[in-house]
Amino acid sequence: MNTNLEMIIDLFERAALLLICLFFMIRIPRFKESLQKDRHSPGERAIFTIMFCAFAIFGTYSGINVEGSLVNVRIIAVVSGGILFGPWVGIITGIVSGAHRYLIDIGGITSIPCLITSVIAGIVSGYINRRVKRSLRWIYGIAAGMICEVLTMLLILLMAEPFSLGLDIVSKIAFPMIAGEVNIGLIVLLVMSVEREKESIAAKQAKLALEIANKTLPYFRSINSESLKKICTIIKDDIKADAVAITDIHNVLAYVGFGEERYVIGQEIISDLTKEAIRSGKIIIRNQVADHHTPQIHSLLIVPFEEHGEVTGTLKIYYRKAYKMTYSLQTMAIGLSQIISTLMEISRIEQIREAANKAEMKALQTKINPHFLFNALNAIASTTRRNPDKARELIINLSGYMRYNLEVNDELIDIDKELEQVRDYVEIEKARFGSRLTVEYDLDDVDKKIPSLLIQPLVENAIIHGILKQKGPGVVTIAVKAMGDKIRVSVKDTGVGISEEVIRQMRQDTVPANKIGLYNVHQRVKLIYGHGLVIKRLNPGTEVFFEMEKENL
Repeated sequence: MNTNLEMIIDLFERAALLLICLFFMIRIPRFKESLQKDRHSPGERAIFTIMFCAFAIFGTYSGINVEGSLVNVRIIAVVSGGILFGPWVGIITGIVSGAHRYLIDIGGITSIPCLITSVIAGIVSGYINRRVKRSLRWIYGIAAGMICEVLTMLLILLMAEPFSLGLDIVSKIAFPMIAGEVNIGLIVLLVMSVEREKESIAAKQAKLALEIANKTLPYFRSINSESLKKICTIIKDDIKADAVAITDIHNVLAYVGFGEERYVIGQEIISDLTKEAIRSGKIIIRNQVADHHTPQIHSLLIVPFEEHGEVTGTLKIYYRKAYKMTYSLQTMAIGLSQIISTLMEISRIEQIREAANKAEMKALQTKINPHFLFNALNAIASTTRRNPDKARELIINLSGYMRYNLEVNDELIDIDKELEQVRDYVEIEKARFGSRLTVEYDLDDVDKKIPSLLIQPLVENAIIHGILKQKGPGVVTIAVKAMGDKIRVSVKDTGVGISEEVIRQMRQDTVPANKIGLYNVHQRVKLIYGHGLVIKRLNPGTEVFFEMEKENL
């Protein structure tokens, strides 16, 4: 006759078979990925149910016969399945295995108690899955299994005829059956250890997504077909895909990899799956699909791009082999798509801002104040009789000033060319105001390219709002000085001095319309060099300057 110790060892051996089977199954990539999902499809739940039903029925068949009773691991399989995969798996496994236990021993002294407790075990395990914190489920599982076995013993005692037979059976099998439920904790911990691997997988894939984002970042500065193609190439190489594509909501923007010759950039989207992803905003995964354009591709992942809750395009990843869309790849692709969405949005904002800046620059370049032009022409006319040579010089100055405003573009220019335009402007103003205006230059020989129309507005502001606002003559000093590893450009005047209120408004971006030229330079300098204009009140006058690195941009 088997002793309690022998039966416990036998039970642990049978439970060990379940553990070994599970261990090898979780080494199968597709099965492992299914375990790592937070939600399972009906098909996956059906597979898990069949698997644990098989474990439970195997537990019954491999049971140890004791006085017509079977010492087995059926409850272990039922409770483990329910805790790991939810109520449906637990309840169905409990019903199927309990019914099987009843049918193979109809009329047996333990058949009905085993049927009842198998169903109860399935219900209880499902409740634990839904209500108990994940980290504590293995403990609750052991407790639930033991309680179910205690209930089985009680039912045997209540239903046994004669009672003495039931008592004899319970005295022999109660301890091994209850103690054997410890294996529930081992099974739950084994499977949950695989589930926890997804955290490290997510971390690795997040790192990969960030690395890809870092590599592609330079190409988002100007989004076009070439830059998008380069982005797709980087993604394809780093995740070892067969093809990668990016679309907007209407057209294919880039396609790189296998089947590339079949796609024309800019063609309308014809894939129903892509249209569905754009319409629904949901990720689409297909591990067995035959694309009519590229029949050799059998796995694809389509991740929508979203900006402000609106779908703006998709990232599409293709593989020629089936079942390549692993959980880790999906995790990485989702994170990458979110990063790309953000980068594309930022790029668009920057392009809009750049276009606005260009438009503003063009407006500044082409805007010649009519009063300035009329006054310049009057000054030239009055000079013609007194000093024809000077008038000729002023005409050349005015011509150079106008040509500069009309011809320069948004590209960087030599600082010497910018200073030529300043000199043309100054000579015209000196002709107008005579002895009231003196302009001095303090220029170092520096080799530097700067955006156009940075210095002239500062000089104009110093003359119009500084010197001419006071009675008597004034001096404007234009300086370009090399100072260590920096170059300082300053415009200083001896005029009335800028008010503290205007300085405060500059800092708070609440500049009045009559200071818009100065404010425009302040904003452009801050955008280009990282800090805006420095404005100082002098006694008398004002100094405005900005600094830049000696190295060219």
